[in-house]
Amino acid sequence: MYLYNLTLQRATGITHAVHGNFSGSKMQEILVSRGKSLELLRPDPNTGKVHTLLTVEVFGIIRSLMAFRLTGGTKDYIVVGSDSGRIVILEYISAKNTFEKVHQETFGKSGCRRIVPGQYLAIDPKGRAVMIGAIEKQKLVYILNRDAEARLTISSPLEAHKSNTLVYHTVGVDVGFENPMFACLEIDYEEADSDPTGDAAVKTQQTLTLYELDLGLNHVVRKYSEPLEEHANFLVSVPGGNDGPSGVLICSENYLTYKNLGDQHDIRCPIPRRRNDLDDPERGMIFVCSATHKTKSMFFFLAQTEQGDIFKITLETDEDMVTEIKLKYFDTVPVAASMCVLKTGFLFVASEFGNHYLYQIAHLGDDDDEPEFSSAMPLEEGDTFFFAPRPLRNLVLVDEMDSLSPIMACQVADLANEDTPQLYIACGRGPRSTLRVLRHGLEVSEMAVSELPGNPNAVWTVKRRIDEEYDAYIIVSFVNATLVLSIGETVEEVTDSGFLGTTPTLSCSALGEDALVQVYPDGIRHIRADKRVNEWKAPGKKTIVKCAVNQRQVVIALTGGELVYFEMDPTGQLNEYTERKKMPSEVMCMALGNVAVGEQRSWFLAVGLQDNTVRIISLDPSDCLAPRSMQALPAAAESLCIVEMGAKEADNSEDAAPQQSSLYLNIGLQNGVLLRTVLDPISGDLADTRTRYLGSRPVKLFRIRMQGNQAVLAMSSRSWLSYYHQNRFHLTPLSYESLEFASGFSSEQCPEGIVAISTNTLRILALEKLGAVFNQVSFPLEYTPRKFAIHTDSAHLVVIETEHNAYTEETKQQRRQQMADEMQEAAGAEEAAVARELAEAFMSEEPNEAVFGAPRAGPGLWASMLRLMAPTTGETFEVHRFEQNLAALCLCLVKFANQGDQLFLIVGVAKEFQLNPRVSNGGFLYTYKVNPDCTSIELLHKSPLDEVPLAICPYQGRVLVGVGRMLRLYDMGKKKLLRKCENKHIPNAVVSINAIGQRIYVSDVQESVYAVRYKRQENQLIVFADDTHPRWITTTCVLDYDTVATADKFGNIAVIRLATGINDDVDEDPTGNKALWDRGLLNGASQKADTVACFHVGETVMSLQKATLIPGGSESLVYTTLSGTVGVLVPFTSHEDHDFFQHLEMHMRSEHPPLCGRDHLSFRSYYYPVKNVIDGDLCEQFNSIEPTKQKSISGDLERTPSEVSKKLEDIRTRYAF
Repeated sequence: MYLYNLTLQRATGITHAVHGNFSGSKMQEILVSRGKSLELLRPDPNTGKVHTLLTVEVFGIIRSLMAFRLTGGTKDYIVVGSDSGRIVILEYISAKNTFEKVHQETFGKSGCRRIVPGQYLAIDPKGRAVMIGAIEKQKLVYILNRDAEARLTISSPLEAHKSNTLVYHTVGVDVGFENPMFACLEIDYEEADSDPTGDAAVKTQQTLTLYELDLGLNHVVRKYSEPLEEHANFLVSVPGGNDGPSGVLICSENYLTYKNLGDQHDIRCPIPRRRNDLDDPERGMIFVCSATHKTKSMFFFLAQTEQGDIFKITLETDEDMVTEIKLKYFDTVPVAASMCVLKTGFLFVASEFGNHYLYQIAHLGDDDDEPEFSSAMPLEEGDTFFFAPRPLRNLVLVDEMDSLSPIMACQVADLANEDTPQLYIACGRGPRSTLRVLRHGLEVSEMAVSELPGNPNAVWTVKRRIDEEYDAYIIVSFVNATLVLSIGETVEEVTDSGFLGTTPTLSCSALGEDALVQVYPDGIRHIRADKRVNEWKAPGKKTIVKCAVNQRQVVIALTGGELVYFEMDPTGQLNEYTERKKMPSEVMCMALGNVAVGEQRSWFLAVGLQDNTVRIISLDPSDCLAPRSMQALPAAAESLCIVEMGAKEADNSEDAAPQQSSLYLNIGLQNGVLLRTVLDPISGDLADTRTRYLGSRPVKLFRIRMQGNQAVLAMSSRSWLSYYHQNRFHLTPLSYESLEFASGFSSEQCPEGIVAISTNTLRILALEKLGAVFNQVSFPLEYTPRKFAIHTDSAHLVVIETEHNAYTEETKQQRRQQMADEMQEAAGAEEAAVARELAEAFMSEEPNEAVFGAPRAGPGLWASMLRLMAPTTGETFEVHRFEQNLAALCLCLVKFANQGDQLFLIVGVAKEFQLNPRVSNGGFLYTYKVNPDCTSIELLHKSPLDEVPLAICPYQGRVLVGVGRMLRLYDMGKKKLLRKCENKHIPNAVVSINAIGQRIYVSDVQESVYAVRYKRQENQLIVFADDTHPRWITTTCVLDYDTVATADKFGNIAVIRLATGINDDVDEDPTGNKALWDRGLLNGASQKADTVACFHVGETVMSLQKATLIPGGSESLVYTTLSGTVGVLVPFTSHEDHDFFQHLEMHMRSEHPPLCGRDHLSFRSYYYPVKNVIDGDLCEQFNSIEPTKQKSISGDLERTPSEVSKKLEDIRTRYAF
């Protein structure tokens, strides 16, 4: 078995985010790391919409990320710490839209090791040096400089090692142009380690240590070290030099402290807490991330607590000495992994879990009535300030980026009966959890819909003048009339446009500088800017059947296949070319390309004929209307479209040499197939045809503009957009009802839209999320979803939601009541009335937990519930809440042999479950009776268990349950489920059970998969085979009777197979294996499974499913990961394909090594050697490498570059999208 790995949706969770001017222009960009890929985002300063400029897989784990700028530079560089044992400095080249590796310095072993640097990065604010540190012992400092050609240089590393020292955080201290200094939070464990009594461990203190890089001596010295009172978790560098007082802010539990060298004394301020919080009052408060904003005149910090509250921190100074710290509650947003304040006034929040947000900072919160807390206010030690959280006041949400991270469970099914299956994904955490339905397609925003007096058959938009930015008219053609609408604040009908309204229109366009042309069945109408009209009438009884128009040329086809060609002369007059060309059969469709800048005309005309051919005809005046080339088609052409694609829009930067673009002829056939062919701009030859089936109706094509480039809208039974984005072609369906005709549309409100008709309505649409593979509908859930089951007859879902460290609704109400009573008791006699009012207000307010977070109850406290819902509408039919401290962990729908066709739902619940160390007070199996349409359930009984149930699976009219490390078989009883049989030979804990036929595949949490057989005669469960490797299984999926796919916690997917000769009936074995097994010797089964494929994905895989993703496609193994990746492993069907991709992968590994310096082969073999899996993500980078490398690789493969990219496209479209 040979597999090919393809990522459909890249990881959506963000681990690090930094901002800067990476492109060298004045634009602010955000660089985010998504675990093992880098993505460059640019928020539009006017609309606030975030666009992705570039995404690159680095085939390594990004552990830290920083941006820096050399003194006096205009461009930010990126320094990356990864698991490669190397420090890498990258530069973004906007002309090529790529990251280029400027430096790569090796210093240690690969992998995430505790003493190999890479975990922490700190930059001198003036960009003179960078420190890269490990969790323990090692720190290296590199000096950054320029050479004579102004290129970035990097020095040899200078060591600042200290053994037996753990590091919590490092930052560069802003000292202006003094010697660069770095601050570290450290702890020395040498004494604690060597003291057997444990006294030293109690006394161990964290220290703030400053390292100075002496530029004169080229040496790093440990300048200063000071023990800290509280345990700190991170540092914030305070602007220095001419901009501020320098020094660091230390964020520790409950306190914020400012420290600096010299005469400065420490300034401490407690971290404010929420008033009347349901959280445990003993629990400390910490800041989890911060962002600094600095202008020439002022600076401030935004720091976020772990509840999501942001505080604005300012420092009061007196002659460079800090006198007080001021904190002011700013706003509450979801808890972030990183925050960035951009110079354009945006705050980017990369959430820990769930969607990411971009906010506009509307107010700085200086002049509102929110109380300001200060270090100068007198407080007892241990006391703190209190504030009341509120909805957003200073921030305005401008954009939201969808994120699936973390995906807890996923199933692929067509529950909406759309032919194409949907992905149902349970994701998120806590009150921000959602169930999302993913469909393949681009999200369409509907700007306007208006009804028309009849059913139109075509629509166009035209500009009045060529240099106008927006369109002036929408022209709608009916069977016997033409309607002209003007575009302004509103869309209104106009009658004096010069268009003939009493006839249908075949085409219309802007012509030359400021004229318009209308082609209708009886002739051509040329409308000048001063409303003068020139008309050309069709000769005799002939009418115009088809036409093609661009800015300077008009070609018409008369009945009988005669072509007439017109071209505009310099005076703006349309002149007919003297000869007419008779085609061999009736003309079905025609297309002209756009007139290129600086050209007089488009050189070619494409004509589709009834004899199933498309012909390219020259429009060169020297041999006008002479045939150039021809291509036979499998069916008659319905429409043609010539576009120039593959060019990147030219930035305004100096080095913007636009990439080479190509002319493409798109051919839509009557059988629903789209062909894309390269049209040679010199000779007119057609080559390199790509084919895609789009739908059941004939394909109509329309040229539109998307992100400044030409794109093609193709309409069949579904509408598709073909466009070029991030160095590759995309052909994506629109998630919208079917359309009949369309044209590009540009107005002030919607600069890049589409105007389209569907039956009797005119619609204005916009596509914003180009490059997205899926569009999603999301339905909110209450707690973290763990698993869900699909009720196939009704297409409804049963979801279990379980939250650790949480209260149930009932407990929350009790706590509220208790706090309200305390309020009233604490008040004196004269304040009793006020206290009662306050208590009532407190009881009645229901904070939105999705915004403000749920109260934390403490470890070992659980809240969980069971929900029945319709995934198409999001409607919840019934909710069953479990009491406090019960955790629902697994579920299944099962039919028992002795209960007829009645369906039962069994939910495994743990009682008082503690995760570390793992202890519980047993558990229960709740058995529910499910009604036929799965809208309600009825509790029959609950069966007590002595261990935690983690897996349930129906098996031959009974149910298999993994209870702790026991595998048990249960049957239905009157008062509870009856235990029929058990096996105690699974070593740790059963985490998943799959049954196929007679075989049962049982997974252990640490020891991979066991193959079990149930002997009905002896009523025994017997392990007859197991795996040779330990695997920490998260999920498994049976591929066939002998083969099972497994995924583990460390991000590996492995396919293991039982050999054909394996004997299921172990007990009939005369060698006495069973006796040995029963005695527990050998610690394993007598027969072993083989690993047939193994691959390191790099993120924890949470679900595996064998599914077909496109109608008529082949089956593939779909996996989803905790970071939000959706990928597939697809089997090769021929040896030559496998051979080709194996060689391509080998060449790509050597010619295009990963960006962060990790070796691709060793990354994909992180834990086990990669076996029989080819990495499609690496192969697909072939399309984005420079043409010379493409030529050399494809030459070695004995192919052309276009054949290689065609192979890459084919394998993708055969299985997925």
